[in-house]
Amino acid sequence: VQLQASGGGLVQAGGSLRLSCAASGRTFSKRVMGWFRQPPGKEREFVAAINRSGGDTYYADSVKGRFTISRDSAKDTTFLHVNSLKPEDTAVYYCAAGRRYNSRWPLEFQYEYEYWGQGTQVTVSS
Repeated sequence: VQLQASGGGLVQAGGSLRLSCAASGRTFSKRVMGWFRQPPGKEREFVAAINRSGGDTYYADSVKGRFTISRDSAKDTTFLHVNSLKPEDTAVYYCAAGRRYNSRWPLEFQYEYEYWGQGTQVTVSS
């Protein structure tokens, strides 16, 4: 069972990236998917979540209007489109899968997620 995050990189302020989270080993289509990030020297924090159907999304205030979470259930892949990047968005970004059939929404706390990817580094230069 694995979540593989990719798509990070070095980008200038104002730039964009598309982060991907691909599942393998089992399907995550029945789970809420989320993205968290850990800035250097800080605690990991919630970024965004998408419900099981993909019809509802939830964002941290700090990224609302700039980031978009989406999912392709057929490919069992979750995306985070990060736009208008700021230096304070610099962090390791992690994708996570909530517990199967968990009906709670939204899920914004780390303990609510069961599986985690390895993280992908996003660095925004000023």
